[in-house]
Amino acid sequence: MKSLKVNGMHCAHCKGAVEEAASKIAGVRNPLVDLDEKVLRYEEDGPVDMEALRTAISNIGFDPE
Repeated sequence: MKSLKVNGMHCAHCKGAVEEAASKIAGVRNPLVDLDEKVLRYEEDGPVDMEALRTAISNIGFDPE
């Protein structure tokens, strides 16, 4: 699995929002947030545009590294 650190997540709503945003990016499959570690983990089923993934997460108010 790939991972991306995402700052600003604190609750189940945050978790769901980030997972939903990530799931809309081409190539991202099975996104799963670990709130304790502040990390989004996902599988790839094709090339993932990391800039698009970071932008999607930023657009909903979180800070991807």
